[in-house]
Amino acid sequence: QVQLVESGGGLVQTGGSLRLSCVASGDLFSNYALGWFRQAPGKEREFVSAITWNGGSTLYSDSVRGRFTISRDNAKNTVYLQMNSLKPDDTAVYSCAARYFVLSRESSDYGAWGQGTQVTVSS
Repeated sequence: QVQLVESGGGLVQTGGSLRLSCVASGDLFSNYALGWFRQAPGKEREFVSAITWNGGSTLYSDSVRGRFTISRDNAKNTVYLQMNSLKPDDTAVYSCAARYFVLSRESSDYGAWGQGTQVTVSS
């Protein structure tokens, strides 16, 4: 089973940018599709984006499409989430997750999770 560690969160003003990273270890990284999810206080976990094992296909939620970009570097065992034009509604704990090969928007389909990184967007 793969282990995941996120980094890159922080405090940013509205309109700013952040890049999140998620480094994997413990299994062959290229076996996995990777997803980013977020959870704001008092709200359910929400799908943000996902990418196939080779980066050939991606998914985005409607709320982030056009502002966020997911990518991966299999040589570095890392998946990234570039977040631009950030809004206060983007404030949440962002977690990466892994599942074998196939993309999914459903958090229940992912078996491995990182601990999360806090993103706070001030107005």
